[in-house]
Amino acid sequence: MIDLRLLREDPDRVRASQRARGEDVELVDALLSADERRRSSGVRFDELRSEQKALGKLIPKATPEERAELLQKAEQLKTDVKAAEAEQNEADETAKRLLLQLGNIVHEDVPVGGEEDFVVLETHGTIRDFAAEGFEPKDHLELGEALGAIDVERGAKVSGSRFYYLTGVGALLELALVNAAIAQATEAGFIPMLTPALVRPRAMEGTGFLGQAAENVYHLEKDDYYLVGTSEVPLAAYHMDEIIEADKLPLRYAGFSPCFRREAGTYGKDTRGIFRVHQFDKVEMFSYVAPEDAEDEHKRLLEWEKQWLTSLELPFQVIDVATGDLGASASRKFDCEAWIPTQGKYRELTSASNCDGFQARRLSVRMREEKDGKKTVQPLATLNGTLCAVPRTIVAILENHQLPDGSVRVPEVLRPYLGGREVLEPIAK
Repeated sequence: MIDLRLLREDPDRVRASQRARGEDVELVDALLSADERRRSSGVRFDELRSEQKALGKLIPKATPEERAELLQKAEQLKTDVKAAEAEQNEADETAKRLLLQLGNIVHEDVPVGGEEDFVVLETHGTIRDFAAEGFEPKDHLELGEALGAIDVERGAKVSGSRFYYLTGVGALLELALVNAAIAQATEAGFIPMLTPALVRPRAMEGTGFLGQAAENVYHLEKDDYYLVGTSEVPLAAYHMDEIIEADKLPLRYAGFSPCFRREAGTYGKDTRGIFRVHQFDKVEMFSYVAPEDAEDEHKRLLEWEKQWLTSLELPFQVIDVATGDLGASASRKFDCEAWIPTQGKYRELTSASNCDGFQARRLSVRMREEKDGKKTVQPLATLNGTLCAVPRTIVAILENHQLPDGSVRVPEVLRPYLGGREVLEPIAK
């Protein structure tokens, strides 16, 4: 959530952020009103409680004649205190509910607009000219089936559409990708983590996934657990309700987990193959840093993602995601999009988001530091960055590194994790 002091002192900035996101601007005024009612009712409650306590001290000292009048007044005060407390609680709940609906304040440099209004910041690698090489590229599913690596038919038979099996070299390729990604992250100083796939409501709400993204979340109603769509959720909640000493920062974790997404609203989109699926595995980077270090950490996460995609020898571009395509928690997001030859366009493979103190406030993750001889406690900043979303990375590798005979060249960084294989060969039919 945002800092309420910012809302009170600069509501126009919050309104502008909501407008840029394409979200409800009137929410800002509703929240300001609720916050004012919460504060005024709190003052009223405190005044009545103070009067009630003072009256309680007078009653034992009063004469019999005075006591009857004071007791009558005490009964009225008791009623008034209860009413003031109820009003305060109601206003507090309203303010909290509205605050949770408000997205993070977008960074001033984020391009304004919708999904297609991103700005390309960089391009890397060379797009292959398959026509010049003398053959038509196959898509990842055709290649994967020929390699004995992907089975979507049986995935659909067992679990429905947008499910799949990775078999043979497909399974080995996933394990190679995960191990190589974790190795890079560990070398960069991240602590590897295997995280829970089921979380309680507070963890999901605290990371901002029960607002605009709620339609894509799987909820187990009987047990009131949520299946995570990314290990960002359990990594963000890892230090929930904790105070971290400033000299321990930054804390960096690399989480590996299954991810589950309903993909609501994407009917008929990317239905072929394994590009957009309901379940996949992912390696996610997550950082806890001091607020003043957040922007530099954001750039570092992006550099690690660029290092990873470069090591896979994939052509890609880096984009600055527009305001209307940001998640509720992010103030700014950079995506790395790899070239997919058979689609003739770049598609998202990784993303890096700066959430500032938004998630930390919701999850009560704070840092303690000493300034001018005084110790202060404040929310820290959290950031996340996808290092390897496995299925999409497999798509990009198969299509970009395919050879005329249907085999696929293995990027050098993965060869040690694939028993030295330099090429994945089609299986005999």
